[in-house]
Amino acid sequence: MRRPLSDSEATARLIGPFAQLVTLEGLPLKGSLRDEQLIVREAVGIRVRGSEIMEIGPFERLAREARTEKIEIVELPGGRVGVPGFVDAHTHSCFAGSRARDYALRNSGSTYLEIAKAGGGIWDSVQQTRMAPPEVLEALLLKRIHRFLNAGITTLEVKSGYGLSVSEELKMLRVIRSASEKTEMDLVSTCLAAHTCPKDFQGSVPEYLQLLETELLPVLIAEGLTSRLDAFVEQSAFTPREIMPYLQKGKAVGFDLTLHADQFTTGGSGVAITCGALSADHLEASGPSEIQALAKSEVIATALPGASLGLGCGFTPSRALLDAGACLAIASDYNPGSAPMGDLLTQAALLGTFEKLSNAEVLAGITFRAAAALALKDRGRLVAGQKADIAVFQTDHYNEILYHQGQLRPVQVVKNGRLHLSKADSHES
Repeated sequence: MRRPLSDSEATARLIGPFAQLVTLEGLPLKGSLRDEQLIVREAVGIRVRGSEIMEIGPFERLAREARTEKIEIVELPGGRVGVPGFVDAHTHSCFAGSRARDYALRNSGSTYLEIAKAGGGIWDSVQQTRMAPPEVLEALLLKRIHRFLNAGITTLEVKSGYGLSVSEELKMLRVIRSASEKTEMDLVSTCLAAHTCPKDFQGSVPEYLQLLETELLPVLIAEGLTSRLDAFVEQSAFTPREIMPYLQKGKAVGFDLTLHADQFTTGGSGVAITCGALSADHLEASGPSEIQALAKSEVIATALPGASLGLGCGFTPSRALLDAGACLAIASDYNPGSAPMGDLLTQAALLGTFEKLSNAEVLAGITFRAAAALALKDRGRLVAGQKADIAVFQTDHYNEILYHQGQLRPVQVVKNGRLHLSKADSHES
């Protein structure tokens, strides 16, 4: 991790003016939201020191004070709308290879399980990722991080899970750590060694999970590679009964938990609640009983519309979750198989259309509610004391951002108080 700047090293600057600044201040963590609840400040600037917001106020006043105090002014052209930097709380961005063949087979009628049995699916990505040297994996990851930052994402969760052995999972997590030291992006790593039981493991499912407990988790702790564990609770991966001892062990030694849950069948969300996970992600198969249980719990429900678009299946029941009182985050699930688009803003806008979510609910889902799914309380709102992470759009009203369904892109991104120009980047193969 990068060393934080001391007070004497931190640079003070003023950024603005913003025609509109959507702060998301005062909004609750759980439940439905109306657009009327949004606080939108006009003709304002943001005064920062280092990576932290110090004050938001009328730009003309702050500019006069900045000139008097000889503080740097980063003056924006007219017609700029700022929203909190986006948080993508569920991605599989560290991988090698392509699964374009899987995509073609799905669109021709093959099921997820049929493709997996034919040699595709997760195991295909495992084989390609295992063959990639660490420096190749890191270069691919850094290229993707650059694209995400240009798209307004300022915090990115990245999972392992395409190694599926102790040595290969460690390789992936070390790559993620190395990449985090070479980018402005804040990376949050998650160990997904329990993605599925590897085909080349000579033993039972419980024996594989026991191996992870005894040989992998201690190294993760010793090297400080991650504080988070994930598991895929599904018929094609691990049943609730199989995965529970592993999760309980991880929790007992200090790991935060998140789960792939209720994607094709139910059961995973119940495991997440029982284990006190931070979030349950996917939930496309969740029904009324699962929705009510999640709403009554402190588990954050994370919708992954990219998987629905990639697989051609229904969306997470986001409207019902919010109306029941749940906290809804929205993430891209970017991965080479089921969610290759990797465009959080487009996916969130489309989820809003199909699930009838207010702009306030969508923006909350990709900012402070997504940050909460990562146990991060210092970002996702534009208020004093929070991180100075801002996605800046050239438009006259914040409604235009989601209206264009991902086609209106940030023109600037402020990360840790520093301005980055943004530009469209093509996807790599």
